[in-house]
Amino acid sequence: MRNPWKLTSFALAAMLATSIGHGALNTAAADAQPKMHAALDSLKSAVSSLEGATADKGGHRVKAISLAKQAISEVEQGIKFDNKN
Repeated sequence: MRNPWKLTSFALAAMLATSIGHGALNTAAADAQPKMHAALDSLKSAVSSLEGATADKGGHRVKAISLAKQAISEVEQGIKFDNKN
């Protein structure tokens, strides 16, 4: 007759190992590119601030908004590229 305690212990150990491994993968994915995401948040905040500023800036505010939006696009593309490779 087989020992049911041995089988149960093995099953529990396997579930624990799977759970720990799965948690480690999720943590690694959650922490992917924190600096890039922080930069993205900062750029979006900058665009919002610039859009809320008064318009009389000799065209510099409008140009800054355009450049910041370009930077947002570049950061997003960089994040996508890194996620694929």
